Amino acid sequence: MNNLLWLFINMKKVYFLLTLFFLFTSHSKAHKYYVALTEIEFREKHQSIQMIMNVFIDDLELAINKDYNINLNLSTKKEDVKSDTYLYEYLKKHFKISINDVYKTYNFIGKEYEGNIVYFYLEIDNIQSVKTIKITNDLLINYFPDQQNLIKVKVNSQSKSLFLNKKNDKGLLNF
Repeated sequence: MNNLLWLFINMKKVYFLLTLFFLFTSHSKAHKYYVALTEIEFREKHQSIQMIMNVFIDDLELAINKDYNINLNLSTKKEDVKSDTYLYEYLKKHFKISINDVYKTYNFIGKEYEGNIVYFYLEIDNIQSVKTIKITNDLLINYFPDQQNLIKVKVNSQSKSLFLNKKNDKGLLNF
């Protein structure tokens, strides 16, 4: 568990730096770009795939509120008590992953808010090896046609990336 926490903390630092970059390069309160970042790492020692996803809170909330006809009030004192359930359901519907040609369900470890970003911590257990990773990610695309979903994957010493969008929401990586 300590190694998992260490990984999440270090991955969070990368996201924080990217968030700072985006915040300081934006001149208005409403962001003009639509990008979500997902970092995926195979942890052979733990036989797991660990993922951290970051998404703009306002965009995600708009999509979920419209899809489920609710008002989540994310990152506020009035946040819906079922918000984790709605968030996880939305993620399962719009972010899918297959390992070695087998669809996998990931565990929702938790979420964390930082500024206008929500970080999701996800994990897939019982993974002995990784030869292929197939990702389908159409997160937010229904409401934001310019949405781009960057996927960074590390398996052993190999790092690869996918850039998914409305025209191409699927990708396959071979290791």
